[in-house]
Amino acid sequence: MANLVVFCGSSAGSSPSFRVAADALGTEIAAGGHRLVYGGGSVGLMGVVADAAMAAGGEVVGVITEQLRALEVGHDTLSELVVESTMHERKARMATLADGVVVLPGGFGTYDEAFEILTWNQLGIVSMPVVFLDVDGFYEPLLEFVRNASAAGFLKPDHAALACRASTAAEAVAIATRPAAAFTPKWVG
Repeated sequence: MANLVVFCGSSAGSSPSFRVAADALGTEIAAGGHRLVYGGGSVGLMGVVADAAMAAGGEVVGVITEQLRALEVGHDTLSELVVESTMHERKARMATLADGVVVLPGGFGTYDEAFEILTWNQLGIVSMPVVFLDVDGFYEPLLEFVRNASAAGFLKPDHAALACRASTAAEAVAIATRPAAAFTPKWVG
C-alpha cells in the first residue's frame, strides 16, 4: 500500500471532465489498496476525490489548516483529519506522509504544492514521483513551460523529467507508485 498525496483545486473548475477525473482517481487509489492523503476539504475537486476514495472503501487522510477548518470547508467524514496551524506545516505534513504525488487541475495553491515537492525532489530533500493528471490537456502548457525552462538552461533535463504526465487515473496511480527517479545533484556536473 502506498500513501498517495493528491493536490487539486478547492473549486470544481468549469469542465465536467475535471470532476470525472477526480472521481476516477479517488476510485483508482482505493481500488489499488492505497491511502489517499489530500488537503482535507469537502469542496471542489478535493471533495470529489475524497468522496470517491471513501465510496470505493479506501482510507482517506485529510490535512487542513486551522483557518480553513474554521471556514467550515473541512471534510468531516474522513478516516482521519489532521489540523495544522499554517500552510507551511500542512504542506510539510503532507510531504512526510507521501510516497507519491498526483496533481489534478487546480489553481495557485495546487501549483504551489506541486512545485514545492518538485523542488524538494530536485534538492534531494524528498524522493517521490510527481505526476500531473493532464485532464483534457489542462497541464500541457505548464509541462511545456517546464520543458522550455530546461531548454533555456534553468533546469537540468533530469530535473525537468521529475514532472511526469499521465492521461488517465490508472496511469497516474501507476506512475505515482513506482520508484522515484534517481537523485541528480542540482549544482554538480
